[in-house]
Amino acid sequence: MKILLVNDYATPTGGAELIMLALRQQLRELGHDARLFASSARPLNKKSEADYECLGTTSKFRTLLQSSNPWAVTKVSKVLSEFNPDVVHVRIFLTQLSPSILPLLIDFPTIYHVAWYRPICPLGTKKLPSGDICQSPVGTACYQNKCLPIHDWLPIMLQMKLWNNWQHAFNLVVANSYFVKRQLASQGVNATEVVWNGVPSRPMCSDLSPYPTVVFAGRLVVEKGLDVLIKAFREVIKQIPQARLLIAGAGTEKNNLLALVSELELGDRITFLGHLSREQMEQVFKESWVQVVPSQWQEPFGIVAAEAMMRGKAVIASNLGGLSEIVQHNKTGLLFRHDNIQELASSIIRILGNVNLARDMGETGREIALANFSEEAFTKKFLDLYQQIQTD
Repeated sequence: MKILLVNDYATPTGGAELIMLALRQQLRELGHDARLFASSARPLNKKSEADYECLGTTSKFRTLLQSSNPWAVTKVSKVLSEFNPDVVHVRIFLTQLSPSILPLLIDFPTIYHVAWYRPICPLGTKKLPSGDICQSPVGTACYQNKCLPIHDWLPIMLQMKLWNNWQHAFNLVVANSYFVKRQLASQGVNATEVVWNGVPSRPMCSDLSPYPTVVFAGRLVVEKGLDVLIKAFREVIKQIPQARLLIAGAGTEKNNLLALVSELELGDRITFLGHLSREQMEQVFKESWVQVVPSQWQEPFGIVAAEAMMRGKAVIASNLGGLSEIVQHNKTGLLFRHDNIQELASSIIRILGNVNLARDMGETGREIALANFSEEAFTKKFLDLYQQIQTD
């Protein structure tokens, strides 16, 4: 089968990108001709791994390109003509490639695999600048709530209009969690299938560090809630002085977070590791006791939680979005109210204070991850869907 994978980025820097790169590899190993189309934009200046590229940018001109990308139209048209795929699988297209590519897909069996809330929210987060969850549909509220300045609001509204007009280009819309499926339905986007994200199968990491170790992995941005974790960790140290916190990731909030660590006098207990590859992260995190995912927005899925479970680690996560589908409370980890620092601290103390509980939750989580979140299971489900839309 010839499969064209489409994603705004092809750099190994984010969850959606890693998933598409892994899916291409899995499909190729099964004998399929899978190729990846992406823009030339380079998040974190990482090398692109695309088979085909069109112009993209992370500059201030990106808003215009998001609305209509003529370079994407020209290149997609050429690739479709020359490659003539049996199936097109689109992951993210609204931040670079634009809805202008959709008319080109009408004559091909096409799946849209939704990674986040971008089809119903220009920011992709459904979160207001105040920190509250947005309940409004796309439109004037995006400007009135100060989510978008007027110079961005106008082209983005055009983009959303084009997207709505060409939704029918997709034969099937797939959500990455049941939570995302419900959110899409509330705004008129009908996702008929749910496929949880897949992560690499890893060896079980049963050894635990002599020091009770907490780990975090993710972008250092406000919505990831690392400030909540740092404040909670101050309370943890009061009861478990030997505890350590390792933070992997890069982002715009790093300086603010470093200042917070200094203010709370936690510099000797918290280590910032910077951006790590998956392989580096596995090595550094293999003796951790628990991984915390303190997101302050409704995570569509929560890849880092699934990865932690795959390595056999307990997970503490905020009770928002798709995370509550992945982490089973009191079974594979603990869920806490996302804005409750004391509740998070108590959850961490509970696991760090009981090594057997940490091990048991980790082992159960691994069993569930192998059954539900493996790359192999993910690829098989999409192969079934590819065949389905070819015969519909």
